[in-house]
Amino acid sequence: MKKLFMLLVVAVLALVGCQSQQQSNETETNSANESSDQLQKVSVVLDWTPNTNHTGLYVAKEKGYFEEQGLDVEIIMPGEAGSDQLIASGNAEFGVSIQENITLARTQGVPIVSIAAVIQHNTSGFASPANLNIASPKDFEGKTYGGWGSPIEQAVLETIMNVDGADIDKLDIVNAGNADFFTMNNQGIDFAWIYYGWTGVEAELRGEQINMVYLTDFSEKLDYYTPVLATNEKMIEENPDTVKAFVAAAAKGYEDAINNPEEAAGILSAAVPELDEKLVVESQKWLSTKYQDDAPRWGEQKLEVWKNYADWMTDNGVLEGEFDPEKAFTNEFLPE
Repeated sequence: MKKLFMLLVVAVLALVGCQSQQQSNETETNSANESSDQLQKVSVVLDWTPNTNHTGLYVAKEKGYFEEQGLDVEIIMPGEAGSDQLIASGNAEFGVSIQENITLARTQGVPIVSIAAVIQHNTSGFASPANLNIASPKDFEGKTYGGWGSPIEQAVLETIMNVDGADIDKLDIVNAGNADFFTMNNQGIDFAWIYYGWTGVEAELRGEQINMVYLTDFSEKLDYYTPVLATNEKMIEENPDTVKAFVAAAAKGYEDAINNPEEAAGILSAAVPELDEKLVVESQKWLSTKYQDDAPRWGEQKLEVWKNYADWMTDNGVLEGEFDPEKAFTNEFLPE
């Protein structure tokens, strides 16, 4: 009888313990759900497939920086609509864009606003296999350029070729569509427009020697912001606290990418496992000094950069209509 009593006591205690643990688990789950429900859900749309231009966003999400600011952020792909259209329509509260697109959009009454420069200076340029000896715009003569069919391309090529005393009529420009730099090289195309921080680093890893002709070496007006974080005027007017919270968290994420590039690369690779891990690491190291560069803080934008590039676009016939550079960007949401 005593043994039976003891077994009964043990069984009751075990049952009470299970119920207590179950109640504790339910409490924790409910608390987590309530906490999640209290976060404001917003989305940020990328401009392209994920790469190291976007690392700060993934770091901010993984490390809880968005949550610290009261936000539940979903990172989404642009799809066929493109990031600018989704941002302008409000189908995404935030997104990644470039100065060129925002400038063109605003002349057409599309209310997109840049809220932070992801990279401080334009790191793009024209790349070619080293054995072609294309070391300057003068060397473009007699060569074939592969692009995507935008009027801006010819204007940029003509600008830097004129600076170097070259004749654009001696350059063959072909539309290569979405082919990448390495594919174009195998199709008889001599040079293409790339971002060194990704494609240039990839060439290094492949052991392929390339020459770079950077835009900024030939025109200060081509030193524009690419990429930037953007939102629309309605968000700024109606939800300024949300915009401030998003920028604060993103800034913290990019600062981590600056200070700890290998850790940041690991976060991006884990979030997007289809990316080449080695490329992500090396690209992240290269970009870590470019995000803020000589600016007093990450994300800072200058009026003269917006004005100069718009003037260049107008002078070269690729911008029509009224453009107010002061309304195209803002620094007011950046952390002090």
